[in-house]
Amino acid sequence: MLEEPFARIRASFAAQGLMQTFGAELTEISEGHAAIEAPITTDVSQQQGAAHAGVTFAIGDSAAGYAALSLMADDQEVMTAEMKIHLIAPATGEKLLAVGRVVKPGRRLFVAASDVWAISGAEHRHVATLLGTMVPVRA
Repeated sequence: MLEEPFARIRASFAAQGLMQTFGAELTEISEGHAAIEAPITTDVSQQQGAAHAGVTFAIGDSAAGYAALSLMADDQEVMTAEMKIHLIAPATGEKLLAVGRVVKPGRRLFVAASDVWAISGAEHRHVATLLGTMVPVRA
């Protein structure tokens, strides 16, 4: 039986306790692309009711990282070397959607980015952009 092409990425995501704590789901994975959704609840909000920047950063970082991992060798995992975030609007709504992409793959370094959207019904509001460097490590 053939293994699903991104089974190792789904297993890696499932092993992340923080993503489980946030109720986050890996909703899309393809070569150089990943998407993660997380509900905006009082458990992840800051004092004004918006999702805390920490959850915005965490799912944006993970989406960029899994986009990079999708292009790495099967015996590798991914770690973030550095990540910058631009918070551009309050993260209010029903859920957050982080969409990660690889900007430049390499042997030792991958440049990856993600955009995070706050979703309320059909409305999608861009709330953050992240850019960082991912490093392949032995699994």
